[in-house]
Amino acid sequence: MPADVALDLLAWPLVLALAGDTRRWEPKRLRSRLISTAAQFVNTSHHHWLHLPTQWPWTPVITSAMNRLQTLPNPGCPRPTPDGG
Repeated sequence: MPADVALDLLAWPLVLALAGDTRRWEPKRLRSRLISTAAQFVNTSHHHWLHLPTQWPWTPVITSAMNRLQTLPNPGCPRPTPDGG
């Protein structure tokens, strides 16, 4: 049971974020190409930045996945109704 939950936690964000052939990557390939990417988090007073290596061949995949995730609606925020409620 815990392994099933762990696989679900790995699978759903990838299904929502990745496109094309990258959706079919196995966990070992995902780990070696995307999850183990050396990146740097930078926090400023109002922004949080993720600096990815420009020479890493999978940086465009990570960038497009993050952009796709940002366009999804926030499930914790109800959508406003037409009557304003």
